Amino acid sequence: MGERFFRNEMPEFLPEETGENETVSADKDSLTKLLSLPYKSFSKKLQRYALSLKDTVVFETWERSGKRVRDYNLYTGVLGTAYLLFKSYQVTRNENDLKLCLEIVEACYCTSRDSERVTFICGHAGVCALGAVAAKLTGDNQLLDRYLTRFHEIRLPSGLPYELLYGRAGYLWACLFLNKHIGKDSVPSSRMRPVVEEIFRSGRQMGERGKCPLMFEWHGKKYWGAAHGLAGIMHVLMHVELEPDEIEDVKGTLSYMIRHRFPSGNYLSSEGSESDRLVHWCHGAPGVALTLVKAAQVFRTDEFVEAAMEAGEVVWNRGLLKRVGICHGISGNTYVFLSLYRLTGKLEYLYRAKAFASFLLDKSEKLISEGKMHGGDRPFSLFEGIGGMAYMFLDMNEPTQALFPGYEL
Repeated sequence: MGERFFRNEMPEFLPEETGENETVSADKDSLTKLLSLPYKSFSKKLQRYALSLKDTVVFETWERSGKRVRDYNLYTGVLGTAYLLFKSYQVTRNENDLKLCLEIVEACYCTSRDSERVTFICGHAGVCALGAVAAKLTGDNQLLDRYLTRFHEIRLPSGLPYELLYGRAGYLWACLFLNKHIGKDSVPSSRMRPVVEEIFRSGRQMGERGKCPLMFEWHGKKYWGAAHGLAGIMHVLMHVELEPDEIEDVKGTLSYMIRHRFPSGNYLSSEGSESDRLVHWCHGAPGVALTLVKAAQVFRTDEFVEAAMEAGEVVWNRGLLKRVGICHGISGNTYVFLSLYRLTGKLEYLYRAKAFASFLLDKSEKLISEGKMHGGDRPFSLFEGIGGMAYMFLDMNEPTQALFPGYEL
């Protein structure tokens, strides 16, 4: 178990130095100095480094290839670079970032047009949705209409799974993204409701009343996590209007997961698993924690608040992973504390987010160069590599507004 993460030796809490300057006690090590910085000074450091990383990501994923798209999706492909540029624009209001974002989206659009993948993170729907939002921000209504029209032409293939990365939940997330950024009913409920009903129909068929009301299968396994399983599907469903019996099924499914988690507080990667190893967004406590925070906000019950905080303890103790990314790395696990801070307002969670980000800022480059930390199979991508780290660093600029990309809305 221990080899998957670094031992977290950072203090449980460290008060910030008073004053706005960035000079702290000379006898402190570099990590402690970062932890001691006033948050405003700290976030400025993160932003400077993030913008430098952004330029590196753009060069490696876009310019070096001659602006040709080999992999278009948000997860490992160049659409993730466009999404990073979109975030950079939101933080800095640099129009060049938005312009380049649209340029990349257009190239992804041409490449993905005939794809049968229909989700936000891994499919053509993500290309159209991001393109529409970026076009709206530039005031290009003709381009906005083109992306929206193409989005509405998307048809869900028969046999489509139900999970977030490749399935119906991932398509619904793209609809919700458009409704948030373009306007309510950009994708009408008449389009979304049949998808919701099909998810419940299938989930109830595989679920068990009185035990776990909803269950789904992907590639032969009944996954629990955010990427392919219950946590991700429940998270999306909590963003749409549900019938009373559907609400009870979502609550019952989450309660089942809480009751049957590992004694350590971590969550199973799939039904029946006895391997308590993964503390990732995709599998394990981090992704479930984000879903439980949403449940606490929607249902306003102590059960989900307490369970979310308990999952946060697992992430603090075992979530300092030997990877940088947001899917299965420290960057993604940082969002657990940002989400808990947004839910509770407790400064300890903002400190913990700051601690994980400080660890990355202080140590990741050296650890990767020494082979002690994995930079990702696609080292510049949004979900596996430094693209996600840059995105999270930019999100730390306004911690109450920070949202896990492609998951929280």
